[in-house]
Amino acid sequence: MTPEEFRRYGHAVVDWIAEYQQNVERYPVLSQVAPGDIRAALPPEPPEQGEPFEAVLRDVDSIIMPGITHWQHPSFFAYFPGNSSGPAMLGDLLASGLGVQGMLWSTSPAATELETHVLDWLAQLLDLPDRFRSGTAGGGVIQHSASDAVLCALLAALHRVSGGRTERDGVAAGGYTVYTSGQSHSSIEKACRIAGLGADALRKIDVDPTTHAARPEHLRELVAADVAAGLTPTLVVASVGATGTGAIDPVGALADLAHDAGAWIHVDAAWAGVAAVAPEFRWINAGVGSVDSYATNPHKWLLTNFDCDTFWVADRAALVGALSILPEYLRNAASDSGAVIDYRDWQVPLGRRFRALKLWAVLRWYGAEGLRDHIRGHVALAQEFASWVAADERFELVAPHPLALVTFRLTAGNEATLELMNRVNASGALFLTHTVLDGATVLRLAIGAVSTRHEHVAAAWQALRAAAG
Repeated sequence: MTPEEFRRYGHAVVDWIAEYQQNVERYPVLSQVAPGDIRAALPPEPPEQGEPFEAVLRDVDSIIMPGITHWQHPSFFAYFPGNSSGPAMLGDLLASGLGVQGMLWSTSPAATELETHVLDWLAQLLDLPDRFRSGTAGGGVIQHSASDAVLCALLAALHRVSGGRTERDGVAAGGYTVYTSGQSHSSIEKACRIAGLGADALRKIDVDPTTHAARPEHLRELVAADVAAGLTPTLVVASVGATGTGAIDPVGALADLAHDAGAWIHVDAAWAGVAAVAPEFRWINAGVGSVDSYATNPHKWLLTNFDCDTFWVADRAALVGALSILPEYLRNAASDSGAVIDYRDWQVPLGRRFRALKLWAVLRWYGAEGLRDHIRGHVALAQEFASWVAADERFELVAPHPLALVTFRLTAGNEATLELMNRVNASGALFLTHTVLDGATVLRLAIGAVSTRHEHVAAAWQALRAAAG
């Protein structure tokens, strides 16, 4: 593709995206295809000769679009949001055009230094502790997702608690244990498996029956039992905005217990953490001043296209010690000087995209004021939705809802609640997901799409009321 062809087709793709954003409400939120439909519409053999890009765009419309679940639809209320915005897309396009592989500072200094600076900016916007800034022993890095962040935290924790022994001898050298709430994300169990500890190393902390937050007294009991059994407490993961209910753990109390046991304390604030751009929501980060690492996802609720998890550590030494391997072919004068950061040592893979560009573009386009307005608007909509639920005797709220996630159910029971969700999802007008809480089937309405406005939330409530009968 010549530069001239790229310019022509590039304009066509940008026009296509702009039209899609403008008309996304015309599509059913949830894809209506059956399993295998997309593959059946594709040729069984790859093309022998090259095709014009117009043909690709035609097939995007005819084959790909029917199989898309529209995360940018204003009535997408499932899971947590996956924000996409114009400045982020343009930043991603610049990154793709530059084609940088930013594994080392020397392979593109701007990729490393912009990332370091933007992570310092975001830490400031969220009012995170100074110990997470790059001018200290700590610092920040962009990971793919919160799953990668918790894996890196676990590897750093293993390195620190074992004095580097796991790096040499493997995890079989000791019985290492991990602790988190029963409401926490499944990525923590997955990290235990990947790190070689196995799922049996994970301890689930009981939760408060009202707040659904982890109970510190139960963590104390679990740790005491493991220490008595000769095991080594290694990592405690506190959730700020747990996936099922949005629960916010008592981070400070969990951190105190973790440190008393010699364990690393990591905060998974994947969805909720970015709410702290608004000062009135900074209470969610109470206690983070004493944690070892912290992660939140701008790609969920802060207008930045996937993938972009921001991960900070208070002391980079354990992280780099766990992940740094230096073959001769990667040696260079800048790295040897010790004056630069090589982010390859802060993550599992070697290679890395120039992801800081899209986050930089978002922060500059919206500014702190625009980001605060984005968060506040969604929280206000969620509070109004919750008031409607509370006023209808057929429904009940099942968990606190201080941010933009509302969990609720039909008082008629589990089967009726699940049938209600299936009916509204099948209509294509909106998309919800569910969880199970203390044996009860619960619906989750997560507000966060960039285009969601009051009328979309009101329409969702009317659809739920009508389907409830």
